[in-house]
Amino acid sequence: MATALDQRGMGHYLRTHFLDKTFQGLYQVNAFDLALLIPYFIVLILLATYGIHRYVLVYLYYKNRKNKVQQPPRRFDELPRVTVQLPIFNEQFVVDRLVEAVCRLDYPREKLDIQVLDDSTDETVDVARAVVERHAALGHAITYHHRTNREGFKAGALQEGMKSAKGEFIAIFDADFVPPEDFLLKTVHHFSDVGVGMVQTRWAHINRHYSFLTEVEAILLDGHFILEHGARSRSGVFFNFNGTAGMWRRRAIEEAGGWQHDTLTEDTDLSYRAQLKGWRFVYLQDVECPAELPIEMTAFKTQQARWAKGLIQTSKKILPRVFTSGVPRHVKLEAWYHLTANISYPLMIVLSTLLLPAMIIRFYQGWFQMLYIDLPLFLASTFSISSFYLVSQKELFPKNWPRTFLFLPFLMALGIGLTVTNSRAVLEALFGKQSPFARTPKYRVEGKAAKAKAAKYRRRLGWVPWVELLIGTYFMVAVIYATTNENYITVPFLLLFVLGFWCTGLMSLLQGRFENLSLTSGEVREKPFPVGV
Repeated sequence: MATALDQRGMGHYLRTHFLDKTFQGLYQVNAFDLALLIPYFIVLILLATYGIHRYVLVYLYYKNRKNKVQQPPRRFDELPRVTVQLPIFNEQFVVDRLVEAVCRLDYPREKLDIQVLDDSTDETVDVARAVVERHAALGHAITYHHRTNREGFKAGALQEGMKSAKGEFIAIFDADFVPPEDFLLKTVHHFSDVGVGMVQTRWAHINRHYSFLTEVEAILLDGHFILEHGARSRSGVFFNFNGTAGMWRRRAIEEAGGWQHDTLTEDTDLSYRAQLKGWRFVYLQDVECPAELPIEMTAFKTQQARWAKGLIQTSKKILPRVFTSGVPRHVKLEAWYHLTANISYPLMIVLSTLLLPAMIIRFYQGWFQMLYIDLPLFLASTFSISSFYLVSQKELFPKNWPRTFLFLPFLMALGIGLTVTNSRAVLEALFGKQSPFARTPKYRVEGKAAKAKAAKYRRRLGWVPWVELLIGTYFMVAVIYATTNENYITVPFLLLFVLGFWCTGLMSLLQGRFENLSLTSGEVREKPFPVGV
């Protein structure tokens, strides 16, 4: 682009692309062109509506900042009994860290009981039982519960644990979390308001700086916990429990129908059922609960696909109830955007297919139309993501948030690169295909010096990375076409697609190839084989 402008000058470029009317009126749209352009613009408009919704969340976050919850309305005179549930499945590398952190919680021992709900099928059983016995001998009210059928997966384990739970309130932590000592005291007093059914805290990230991937993952999650949870909770609309790092009022769970396992996001399902029953939720943005981020692309894709599929399953189950309920219209609208947001992934597949032929057709229609029609829709669809995550980082890190600009292209590219995996998950949910709860592997990697373990948690990569590379190559062809025709405005957008699909595909494949190139055989390797797609 720079070479072309240097040789001919900016004035020549503007005259030939935007002011030259030599061929104006010669092009006539035909039925074939309309068959491509109509779905192209429908998809663009749909994607733009979800993009605009991100701007709305930013607006609501700041508009309702006075509603941010910091202190409870009152405090209990006598602390209530709390049960801590720790659902685990094949977590031998992190279960001891989790149990030790929970046993350090600052709360009267006579008011606290801990359940380790273990569905494991490997050595985790022995590790977990030993760590529970050790802390029980030290005087902690901790019990070990092992199931062999894994019915209902995590939801089934939690529901089974409710049968023997003694607490009026239930705190839940996944295996990769390390709750701070004051967690219970910072959350339990919010239940002094008898209308509060759940309190959610914000996830922090133990291994945020482990790699470039974990940095980007942290920014993605920060956007959810700062702006999505922040805007929804401050605006008085429904938001969800995140499955961990939160506390429930037992009666709210029971009145909502208990834990159900017909979706992969049992936490969101229960959250909406409880709020439809009239229970209010509290979000504590300033209370952090550290957790471990996935360190490999395939593990990250597995996690994102499970969430994408689960939310669509929940939307099919819950939205009819929301729309027929008596909640205000703006609550129903936000529930729609929240639960259906992942439908944008199959739409991105359609857009990817139509983009190159649409570019060719639009080339003959004139660049000015692309500027005032296509460009605004692209900006609404894509750049809302940039502003969304920049704002979240500014809220968390007011002094050094500008460094987020370095990650923005890769953050947007990663979102694009997840399209194939998440589209598959969304389509499975739409067509009712059931699948087991795919756990996200945890390796107890807390810093750059740590080495990953757990070579035993292995799955084949499958065909998805190859499809991602193929789609990335398709967009590289589009880049070449745009450059050849001096359509430089579209090149940055197209390069994001190339970067996204190639990065996710290559990072998935190369992680597996490094394992295959190992010189050792039949030994436990220190770097894990990627789990997931």
